[in-house]
Amino acid sequence: MKRIFLGIALLFLSPAFSLQTIGAPVKRPNIIVFLVDDMGVMDTSLPFLTDESGNPKRYPLNNYYRTPNMERLAKKGIRFNNFYAMSVCSPTRISIMTGQNAARHHTTNWINPERNNRGPYGPLDWNWEGLKSNDITLPGLLRKAGYQTIHVGKGHFGAKNFEGANPANLGFCINIAGASFGSPATYYGMKNYGNGKKKSRHAVPGLEKYHGTETFLTEALTIEANARLTEAVNKGKPFYLYMSHYAVHAPFNSDPRFADHYKNSGKPKKAQAFATLIEGMDKSLGDILDHINKLGVADNTIIFFLGDNGSDAPLGDPHAVACAAPLRGKKGAHYEGGMRVPFIAAWAQSNAKNEYQNRLPVAAAALQPQQAAVQDLFPTILNLVNVPIPKNHPVDGNRLDQLLTGKQDSSRDEIFLMNYPHSPHRSNYFTCYRHGDWKVIYHYFPSEESENSHYQLYNLAEDPFESTNLAPTKPRKLRQMMKELIAAMNAHNAQYPVDKNDGVTPLKPILPGQNENE
Repeated sequence: MKRIFLGIALLFLSPAFSLQTIGAPVKRPNIIVFLVDDMGVMDTSLPFLTDESGNPKRYPLNNYYRTPNMERLAKKGIRFNNFYAMSVCSPTRISIMTGQNAARHHTTNWINPERNNRGPYGPLDWNWEGLKSNDITLPGLLRKAGYQTIHVGKGHFGAKNFEGANPANLGFCINIAGASFGSPATYYGMKNYGNGKKKSRHAVPGLEKYHGTETFLTEALTIEANARLTEAVNKGKPFYLYMSHYAVHAPFNSDPRFADHYKNSGKPKKAQAFATLIEGMDKSLGDILDHINKLGVADNTIIFFLGDNGSDAPLGDPHAVACAAPLRGKKGAHYEGGMRVPFIAAWAQSNAKNEYQNRLPVAAAALQPQQAAVQDLFPTILNLVNVPIPKNHPVDGNRLDQLLTGKQDSSRDEIFLMNYPHSPHRSNYFTCYRHGDWKVIYHYFPSEESENSHYQLYNLAEDPFESTNLAPTKPRKLRQMMKELIAAMNAHNAQYPVDKNDGVTPLKPILPGQNENE
């Protein structure tokens, strides 16, 4: 009899045990947002781009990188090939947190933790300080709903000495290694991740147990994340894990676990190191998938995998077809390579009887060509878990529910707005606006990178790699797209660069063709 009671006790203490096992209602689903820094849509062995028939098409970069766990996740769910982020990191991260386009939340540049980096003619009152403790955030709303909200890795939500510098001020119950900066001092545990007698300004905090070891930063963060997931499951709480890797941001420290895979590639040393960071990130994804399986919660866990801006692969000119080939451009640029990112959504394990999988079904091994963007995660996740959005909080994102089934959603506007009123970066002082197949870019200060014009216009259906600027030959279409861009900027209460002459007056876009016959 004692053995029977002991067996029952051990069952209840097991992390794999849940009330679902004995027929009780399923707890709210667990959520993982797996965010990769500086990873573009081409930085993977999983093809996202398609041929003319809509089938995945491999390009040389897909054969260079190794991401078997992204492939594994994609088989379980759906990937999007027209998924957009802002062209630099902090704007995207705050968009995920708030559901707002960066044009609205006004953090339109990456946040320099030490000084205001608006640029010489950037908007005077852009949101350099970042998120505040009283802002509505996704983890804050989930925490109030009973979730264990866990932040692991890069924060970059606010400048140093402001509230947003610490993710624990923004709705996270736990913060592991998150701070005000975006790039780590080093990925090497033997260098204490930048901590020591001469502590770097970008020293990664909170990982002292790995100092002096061979533990690569990506691995340390993964170990910590899995430990926190175990704690949440043992407490019987649903979890929201914001797994935000510093990888694959510079410095391009080679991950020795994978260096041999690229040494004979013929690519430059930095590009080889970048590839090892990609593969290390992918191993982390696999390790987390394995861990939630061991915890027995995979069928009640949904995963959203994405990058925070276009590729930063060190493979060539930032405005050429190189770093994200065949797409043009890279992180910080106004071309598609600067803002197209990988996105995969999947339930970690299929279960047709799971209440939440029926509430938000996700197609398996599917590809979705319709446009979506980072701000769409906020309303999608909150709707799944029945948490209302506060009425006084404007949201630009739209739910992904229909798109996740693999079907088209005609109720969604095929629109993406990306505002970058700053410098210096790969591209400076610009606003992008995509509507359907058409994309217009407005350059506030024309330069060589804008072909010495305010305007660039592309038909992405006919010219997906942005080789032919149609602004000079399609004046009516250009004018129509610019009218829409101006209206979208007004609707978002967007900010603008300032006039070079007085340094104060907002420099709003000029509508082309004022003298043209309509």
